[in-house]
Amino acid sequence: AGGGSAPQASAAEDGGKPAPERVLFPPTFSVSEIKNKQRRHFMFLRWKQQQRKEKLAAKKKRRKEREALGDKAPPKAIPKTIENQRVYDETTVDPNDEEVAFDEATDEFAPYFNRQTVPKILITTSDRPRGRTVRFCEQLSTVIPNSHVYYRRGLALKRIIPQCIARDFTDLIVINEDRKIPNGLVLSHLPDGPTAHFRMSSVRLRKEIKRKGKEPTEHVPEVILNNFTTRLGHSVGRMFASLFPHDPQFIGRQVATFHNQRDYIFFRFHRYIFKSEKKVGIQELGPRFTLKLRSLQKGTFDSKFGEYEWIHKRREMDTSRRKFHL
Repeated sequence: AGGGSAPQASAAEDGGKPAPERVLFPPTFSVSEIKNKQRRHFMFLRWKQQQRKEKLAAKKKRRKEREALGDKAPPKAIPKTIENQRVYDETTVDPNDEEVAFDEATDEFAPYFNRQTVPKILITTSDRPRGRTVRFCEQLSTVIPNSHVYYRRGLALKRIIPQCIARDFTDLIVINEDRKIPNGLVLSHLPDGPTAHFRMSSVRLRKEIKRKGKEPTEHVPEVILNNFTTRLGHSVGRMFASLFPHDPQFIGRQVATFHNQRDYIFFRFHRYIFKSEKKVGIQELGPRFTLKLRSLQKGTFDSKFGEYEWIHKRREMDTSRRKFHL
């Protein structure tokens, strides 16, 4: 009975309104323990908002401290990322290595880099392709100069390759599909290989890209290869480079980019626009897609008796998130 008098007194002092009771959660409490879905979502949003406020306040505080210290301010801390924490790979290419230079001068791509051959590409598909794959091949042929599209019906790749060699094709690209969606790419360098098999994902056609530019022109694009640092990555990068003619036509202002990040190869096709003498903008032209190397095979395509240089084995190779192969 005596315990009930204190709330009554405080209520009388506040004009008859009872004082709100503050609820304190235990330190181990988690929002996921709230059973009500709407309440749980509301509390989670409040928690995220509070986290953002605290992060912003800490950032402002650090900036003020740096401005107050001036030249005596300590250097900015470099954030830890998976890329800069990468496990060192002993096959990383040194540009000044004589052995690497000798291998490049004698590999299958040497005739291209010595300007002895001109790229001529055949783009084909899996058996009887559907509409989305057909449109993707047509748009890919506008990105790669001197490329020809052939829709095969029941013709085996082993029979196509000799015909390609007889017609002076330097590369063969095969787009595979599953459930009407492009999901694989086979790139075979002719006449002696190698052959790379990629898993393809995140395919976006031109009409699916927001704020895209006008249709690409017939100018030869520039080629940018990013982060192909190991011996394996160097070989894959040289395969992509050999698809495009030697001398880009800069007047077209078109760029094809193969960007390797965490062993995923992101392809983008852009046009850059000079807004002023100092500012440059870019427009994405499309298509865009992502590749993941599954295997690299010596020679041309041979699924039964081919000799493989490298095969991606998930259970053995993907034991560490900081270990990359390209």
